[in-house]
Amino acid sequence: MAKSWVNSAERIGADLHLELSGPGGRRAALTRALRDAVRSGRLAPGTRLPPYRSLAADLGVARNTVADAYAELVAEGWLTARQGAGTRVAERAEPLRPAERVAPRSPRTPPRARGPRHDLRQGTPDVSAFPRAAWLASYRRALQQAPNEVFGPGDPAGRVELREALTEYLARARGVRTEPGRIVICSGFAHALRLLFAQDTGSGTGTGTGKDSGAGRGGSRGVLRGPLAVEAYGLGFHRELLAAAGVRTVPLPLDEDGARVDRLTRERAVLLTPAHQFPTGGPLHPERRAAVIDWARARGGVILEDDYDGEFRYDRKPVGAVQGLDPERVIFIGSVSKSLSPAVRLGWMVLPERYVDAVLAAKGEREAWASVLDQLSLADFIVSGAYDRHVRRMRQRYRSRRDRLVTALAEQAPHIDVTGVAAGLHAVLRLPPGTERSTVKAATWQGIALDGLAEFRHPEATGSDMPVRDGLVVGCATPSEHAYGAALEALCGVLPPGEERGSDGG
Repeated sequence: MAKSWVNSAERIGADLHLELSGPGGRRAALTRALRDAVRSGRLAPGTRLPPYRSLAADLGVARNTVADAYAELVAEGWLTARQGAGTRVAERAEPLRPAERVAPRSPRTPPRARGPRHDLRQGTPDVSAFPRAAWLASYRRALQQAPNEVFGPGDPAGRVELREALTEYLARARGVRTEPGRIVICSGFAHALRLLFAQDTGSGTGTGTGKDSGAGRGGSRGVLRGPLAVEAYGLGFHRELLAAAGVRTVPLPLDEDGARVDRLTRERAVLLTPAHQFPTGGPLHPERRAAVIDWARARGGVILEDDYDGEFRYDRKPVGAVQGLDPERVIFIGSVSKSLSPAVRLGWMVLPERYVDAVLAAKGEREAWASVLDQLSLADFIVSGAYDRHVRRMRQRYRSRRDRLVTALAEQAPHIDVTGVAAGLHAVLRLPPGTERSTVKAATWQGIALDGLAEFRHPEATGSDMPVRDGLVVGCATPSEHAYGAALEALCGVLPPGEERGSDGG
C-alpha cells in the first residue's frame, strides 16, 4: 500500500503529499516523489526540506533512505546542500509550464547557442583584459617599420625580430639559454607537437596533405619518435594528437613533488609541465629536475618542457625553466595563449641545435601558420615593455581571483581543500572519494561549466602508485570581474557537503 506524508514537522508553505509507489524500492520511490514535487511546482525554488530524521520518521523509512534520496537529487541538480544551511530546492529547478507557442525565427536570425551561466572551465585567460590599445600601438609601429620583404613568403623559422626579442625575454624571465638561430616560431603547443611527431612531416602545413610548397622536404618520419613518457594527468587532446601520429604515451606517476621521473626507463623522450603541473598544480621538485636531466644524458633522450603557466606564480618568483640546466637535452615550448590570448596564434620552440634543421624541414619552405605581421607586433610588444607590464597586471588579477576562490571555500565549504601551489589560471579542488562524478553532474544542472579531474587522467594510469583522485579543475580567469562572485557562489552551492550523515541536519 502506498504511503503518503503531510509535512507537519516543518511547514514549507503548503501541505505536501509524497506518494511512495512504483518500482525500485523506497529510496527510488522517494527520489521520484521529491523530483515530481519540484517539477510540478509544489516545492518552490529555495524551499528548505525537512532534516533526514524528521522526514524518515513521518514516512516510516530508514534515515539513510532519505539521505541517499537527497544526495541523488543534489547530484542531479534538483536540490542543493550546504553545511549549516540544510537541503533546499535549487533556484534553477523551475517547474514545468504549459508549452507556449513561439513564433518561428527568420532564417536570417538563427537562434544563439546558449552557453553556461557560469564558465569555470580551465584553459582560457580573461579575454576582456586583452591590451587592445597597447597591441594596436605595437601593430601600427610594426606595420610602419616593416621592410617590403615582410609582405612576401614567410621564413619558416619565424621573423628574426621576434626570435631576437624572445631570446632576451626568455633569458630574463624564464632562465632560458638560447640564441635566435635555435628558436622556431609556431602557432602554439599543439602545433609544436605536430611538427615534432607528425608521421608525414613534408606538408608545410602540419596536416600531412603534401599540397604546400614545402612538400617533400621532411620525409615520412617525425623529428622525434615514441614511446613518449607523459605525466599521468594532462590534456587528453595532446594524447589524442600523439596517438594519431602513431606515438605511444606512457604515464608517469605524480605526487606532491611532481612527476616520478625515476620511473623513466626505455622511453625516448618525456613531456613535462615542470613550472606548474597541469592540471594538479605542483612544480617539479629541484631534485627531480636534476634527475630528469641525468636521465636524458645517460639515455640520449630528450625532455619536452611545456612551460604551462610559467609566468604566473603568485607566492614567489616563477621557477626558472629546466632548459637552463642543459639546453642540448631540452626542447622548451611556450606560447602567448594564456599570458596574452589564444586568438594570437603564436608560440615558440627553443631547440637543441641538432633538431633545428629537422624541425624546419618539417615545417616546410614557407611559413604557413603564424602571421608574419602578428610576429612583428609581438616582437614590438615585448621590446617596448608592454608585454612585461601586461603580465604583471594579469598576475595581480589572477592572484586576486584565486584568493577569492580560496576565501569563498573557507567560508562556505571549509571541508574542500585547494591543492597545488598558488599559480596559474586554475585551481584543483579536492573532493571526498566517490563524489566527483555527481558533483560535475550537479554543476551542469545548475549551469556551471567546469571539469572533473578524471577528464585529464591517462587511460593507462593504473596501479597503486597512480591512485584515482576525486577533484574539480576550476578555471579562475574566464568569468568577467562582475560575474565572478556569482560564479563562486554557484560553485559552492553544488559542492558535496561535509560529514553530515551522522548529524540530524537536512
